[in-house]
Amino acid sequence: MWSKIITYLPSWSTLFQAGLALIIPLGIYYINTSIYSFVGSKGAKSKHNKGPIDQRHEPSSKITGNYDSDLQTIREAIGENSDVHFREFMVKKFHARSMLVFIDGMQDEKLMSEQVLEVLMFEGQQGQDQQEQQPEGLSNSFIKESLMPLTQISEVTRMEELYEFILLGHTALLIEGMKEALLVGPPDGAIRSVNEPTSEALLRGPRIGFTEVLSENTSMLRRQGLNKSLEMKKFQVGSRIKKDLVIAYIKDIVNPDLLEEVSRRISKIDMDFLPESGYVEQLIEDNYLSPFQQAHNTERPDRVINALLEGRIAILLDGTPFALIVPVTFSMLLQSPEDYYERWIPGTLLRLLRFSGAFIALMGPALYISFISFHPGLIPTKLVISIIETREGVPFPSVIEVMILEISIEILREAGIRLPKPIGPAMGIVGGLVIGDAAVNAGIVSPFLVIVVAVTAISSFSIPTYSAGITLRLLRFVGMLFAAILGMFGTILFFLLICIHLTKLKSFGVPYVTPFSPMRPSDWKDLYIRAPISLMKRRPVMMKTQQRKRRS
Repeated sequence: MWSKIITYLPSWSTLFQAGLALIIPLGIYYINTSIYSFVGSKGAKSKHNKGPIDQRHEPSSKITGNYDSDLQTIREAIGENSDVHFREFMVKKFHARSMLVFIDGMQDEKLMSEQVLEVLMFEGQQGQDQQEQQPEGLSNSFIKESLMPLTQISEVTRMEELYEFILLGHTALLIEGMKEALLVGPPDGAIRSVNEPTSEALLRGPRIGFTEVLSENTSMLRRQGLNKSLEMKKFQVGSRIKKDLVIAYIKDIVNPDLLEEVSRRISKIDMDFLPESGYVEQLIEDNYLSPFQQAHNTERPDRVINALLEGRIAILLDGTPFALIVPVTFSMLLQSPEDYYERWIPGTLLRLLRFSGAFIALMGPALYISFISFHPGLIPTKLVISIIETREGVPFPSVIEVMILEISIEILREAGIRLPKPIGPAMGIVGGLVIGDAAVNAGIVSPFLVIVVAVTAISSFSIPTYSAGITLRLLRFVGMLFAAILGMFGTILFFLLICIHLTKLKSFGVPYVTPFSPMRPSDWKDLYIRAPISLMKRRPVMMKTQQRKRRS
């Protein structure tokens, strides 16, 4: 009896593979949880143990109105900054000494000359008002209402604030006898003109992209059309070098809990300097150990507006043309604005091609290794004979063969991006052809593998979001290692681990693979198939918006 029972038991190799199927996911889960909790507790401990240095504040001082004293204080505070200029002059109408303080290259010289210097030095001396008046008659309200025809004038009473505004590019005006300084005009300087986005090129759609100036980017959103509910909330980020950050949303659509959570995470950012929105993305994401991005970056104002109308929130940082959209789902990374500008049948076809390309970019080399090294019997006979003939003389196993070619392609891709634009594309094409042909002739790789790697590389180019393409390229190498160790079983295990991770991942409380998990069939109209616009009457359920129905 026992002999019969033993015959029905699986072999040791099958039991070993089954054990790995259980141990590997659990091990990855516990390692991930341990690292996350350890780093989190360490960060909380460091915040709790801040010393007296972190709690110190410079004593505040007010502008006194004593011209000589205030000027001396400002000069000492400015220190050795050679790009800060002091332009002293006399307001002859009031016989008061005055001074403009500004940073070279960050103000409109014509505006300052015509609307500030000429007005204060010469205006009002002709006509009835010939006599010089006393400085006591000079006030901020009089200057703003009667003298300077500027749209932006604001008052500053504390020296610390004045230093900060000057270093941010504002032009400060100090007048003898006045206990407030005036900030005249906005910061100005050489900026890049509005161009077509380079990272999200479209054949059909607006040819306009964000720039590095925050005010210009917010105005682009306003210019998309009149919307009284479009609101923009400003923050200042950076402890040493401060920059403006704006979150944009539609007030009567966005989920208030989502808005509160985004505001809370941004207000908790504590860093010396944020040069690009990528820093913000990494500081506010839910799971920094995940290879998948949890905020969508874009240069297109039209894409941002469409996201806001779905109940999402946009984050714009001064100094970068890339805006962030939160929350994000995986399917959103494979969608392009052009899907909606074309009719629904071509849009659906393009979207299906992108999903297929993403799968090939992730699993193509792993499937090749699995079939060639472990399961050649699953390949049609004529095809397997052809592959064996092409692999004759190749001295490496399939995994080494694939690694050589994949790493070469990745190096070529990176070099093509870093080289000057006229040279990059040519070098990428010529380098790929030369390396592929030379590797085949040298007997290092097989011609069939060159086809597989080329199709995989081309498929990764079909992904509209560059950051998502980087993630799939990274995970592709992990899938190749799984396939090299466990064959088709490892390939399937790798795919299941990716699915498990995506199911657990969230972006600001929204499941990453919605509307698959949790299942929301009503949102499938804008998933694989882009339904006709007339049928897309409701906003995504996952966003929990205040207004579910789209109003025309």
